[in-house]
Amino acid sequence: MNELYAILFGFITLLGGVTTAIYRDPFDKLISLSLLAAGIFPFIVDRGYVDVAAAAALIAPLGTIFTLMVCRRRARDA
Repeated sequence: MNELYAILFGFITLLGGVTTAIYRDPFDKLISLSLLAAGIFPFIVDRGYVDVAAAAALIAPLGTIFTLMVCRRRARDA
């Protein structure tokens, strides 16, 4: 992997991790976790685990959708 891309994706990963730690709102945390996952995918593919990256790319959005539905339900009930 090109060093420039590695630095860029590393920055995206760190940005997602830091914002996940800072934010308190569940919706903002999920967006930050998605940013973290987006930064990690190129490193997974670079190692040669394309099947793992494909499975994670399919599972992560579904998990996010279900988690958003649960968070919205709790916010509405409160």
